[in-house]
Amino acid sequence: MGKITYKNSGVDIKSANIFKSKIKPLVRSSFRKEVLTDIGGFGSFFKPDKNKYKDPVLVSSSDGVGTKLMIAKLANKHDSVGIDAVAMNVNDILCAGAEPLFFLDYIAFTKVKEEVLVDVVKGVNEGCRMASCSLIGGETAQMPGMYRQGEYDIAGFCVGVVEKEKIINGNKIEAGDTVVGIASSGLHSNGYSLVRKVLSNNEIRRMGKELLTPTRIYVKPILSLLSSIDYRLSVIHGISHITGGAFYDKISRILPKDINVQIEKNSWRVPEIFRFIQSKGNIEDKEIYHTLNMGIGLVLIVKKDSAGAIIKKLSELKLQAWIIGRAVRGNKTVDIV
Repeated sequence: MGKITYKNSGVDIKSANIFKSKIKPLVRSSFRKEVLTDIGGFGSFFKPDKNKYKDPVLVSSSDGVGTKLMIAKLANKHDSVGIDAVAMNVNDILCAGAEPLFFLDYIAFTKVKEEVLVDVVKGVNEGCRMASCSLIGGETAQMPGMYRQGEYDIAGFCVGVVEKEKIINGNKIEAGDTVVGIASSGLHSNGYSLVRKVLSNNEIRRMGKELLTPTRIYVKPILSLLSSIDYRLSVIHGISHITGGAFYDKISRILPKDINVQIEKNSWRVPEIFRFIQSKGNIEDKEIYHTLNMGIGLVLIVKKDSAGAIIKKLSELKLQAWIIGRAVRGNKTVDIV
């Protein structure tokens, strides 16, 4: 046996350093003025503007992209899953009314082409720019034996801020409130294990562009909506990001214990991709609405007499929205009728 090195054990530090040097100038384009240091140190520094807030509360989230990454590998398209990683986190903290401040990513692999990793980071950076959120650091971990060649995983961590008195947590939702559904950009980043079960590899390759449409980032328009008139407490009582568990799990999460939500499934146009998957897989309605977003990526629960004005404002902000249901007395469950 020859001399053992870290490189012939599967970890190439030199290549990793070259990769990091390539992404540094790219990542700087997402920096807000509050970022104090370049990436590459032992820690990342972000100094929030204390004059902007009276009683700030930090809001955090950590999430990944899931098996959508397997679709990316089959389609050999890796430039959008980084956007997904950002979207899954910034949209979650948005549900509290929070503004995303900074983001860190984690990419793990055994052996992946450098250009694939660069494409992934380009997507992360683009997602951060779309959310006005700084990509200030992360980890790129080469782990021999953990993944098959060409496979990788990506996850992210986000921190945002909201005034304590303006936190949106669903506790003001009451019977009679209206449910407003905002259009998704497609499947977003959930339910892909079901999708891969239903579709053949050839179908996935053929439909790759549509299946890999990145998760819509709602941050800028929703924050604009929240600040245009003080919708936070007086009008918008709850926000739900429709991800894993879809309508049933994600809406019920924000409901008071004595409130139900009824969703009318024929109140919006479900995009054809969802109907194709449902038909091909012979999937029952309850299962599909418990797995996929069916064309609704974000839900607002609002005062009934404000729903029309909110939908009009969302249209001005380039978001299509519909009244899709209502809140009624109950026991913290969601019914789809």
